[in-house]
Amino acid sequence: MGNVVRGVLLLARGKAAGIAQFGNSTEAFNASIAPLIAFPLVGTLLNIINGAPAAAIIGFLSRLCAVLAVAVITYEFARIARREALWLRAATVLNWSFWLIIPLLLIAGVSGAIMVSAGMALSTAEDILVGLIVTYLLWYHWFAVRAGLNLNIPQAIVLVILTNAAIVLLTSAPTLLAAAFRSGS
Repeated sequence: MGNVVRGVLLLARGKAAGIAQFGNSTEAFNASIAPLIAFPLVGTLLNIINGAPAAAIIGFLSRLCAVLAVAVITYEFARIARREALWLRAATVLNWSFWLIIPLLLIAGVSGAIMVSAGMALSTAEDILVGLIVTYLLWYHWFAVRAGLNLNIPQAIVLVILTNAAIVLLTSAPTLLAAAFRSGS
């Protein structure tokens, strides 16, 4: 295994060689998924202590399901595409790539401040920057699964659509269910 940060940054620049920086083992996968579970778990415990146990637990479970769904969908896709041997590394890459959002948000914050200082409306700057970040993250996801699983372009697009649809569905499910129960009461 190489350097995870180097791997994420290489992939972020469109360099498929970044894949080689990640381990292709259960240990590497576990190390990549642990923070994606631990940080929300700590937040959940703090929310429970602050008196919102049901919402905290439901929110944690939906995020946990989303994280696990990415791994499961990626595995099933790799199995169908006969790329099972590459699955652990690709799933590890996807888990570590989540942290790319932090520098992107910092860059967006500085860029947004510059745009607003130049006279652009804050809402317009936010819309532009959120659109750019979402577009870039979708491209990154596509590139990572394409390089990690050695997929062709359409296969990688389908996998990105499936995993992101699962993330949106699973993370918004608690809100949608709560709204449905409120409207039904």
